[in-house]
Amino acid sequence: MTNLSQIIDDLGVLKAEIAELELKEKALKAALNELKPGAYEGDLYRVSISESVRGTLDMEAVRSKLSPQFISAHTRLTDVRTIRVAARTGKQLKELA
Repeated sequence: MTNLSQIIDDLGVLKAEIAELELKEKALKAALNELKPGAYEGDLYRVSISESVRGTLDMEAVRSKLSPQFISAHTRLTDVRTIRVAARTGKQLKELA
């Protein structure tokens, strides 16, 4: 494996570990979900639970009410670079052999 191959594989392994940890986090938060708002103490950490109201803008409704020209004039464009990682399939691995 080249250094690039190792970096790619390390990234894939790390993302898989993060996904597993996020599932554990979700389960632990679900276990705390029935608690009332407040602060709770563990031996090493403290958790605080709060409730609030969040407003969100319905962009589909906004777009239906505004002209394409208005939307275009008020749209900010930014350069974005995306790095995705996916496990190689059995077919791809067979081609390597």
